[in-house]
Amino acid sequence: MLSKKTKYGLKAIVYIARQECNTPVQIATIAESESISLKYLESILLTLRKSGFLGSKRGKGGGYYLLKNAKDIKVSSLMRILEGPIAMVPCVSLNFYEKCDDCPDENACAVHNLMLEVRDSTLHIFNNKSLADLIS
Repeated sequence: MLSKKTKYGLKAIVYIARQECNTPVQIATIAESESISLKYLESILLTLRKSGFLGSKRGKGGGYYLLKNAKDIKVSSLMRILEGPIAMVPCVSLNFYEKCDDCPDENACAVHNLMLEVRDSTLHIFNNKSLADLIS
C-alpha cells in the first residue's frame, strides 16, 4: 500500500511542476491546495530538496521549485526516495535486497517468483512514467 508520505509527496511535486516558468511555490499554498498538513509537507519537501529534485528560495517570492525538467524525473526515482524499495518483499528488491530468513531456495519459492513478476511490472510502469506524464 502506498504511504501517505509518498502520496502527498507526489501530489506536492506535481503541483510544483505545474507552475509556469518554474515559479517558486510556498509550502502553505501547496498544503492548502492539496489538503496536506503544513508540518508534514515541510518534512516531505525537505526530503525531496535533499535528494536533488527541488530547490528552495527564501524571502519574498520564495518557495520550492523543480531543479530538473519534469520530463527528466522518473516516477521510479521519486518512489524510491519517498517510499523506499519498490519491491513488495526484500528478496526481489534491486536496490534493497535481503535474503528471506524463512526461504531455503529463492528459485524454488513460489512467492519469490510471483513477487519478481510484480516487481518487474511495477518497475516497468514507474520507469516509463516521468513527472511530465503526471502533469499532462
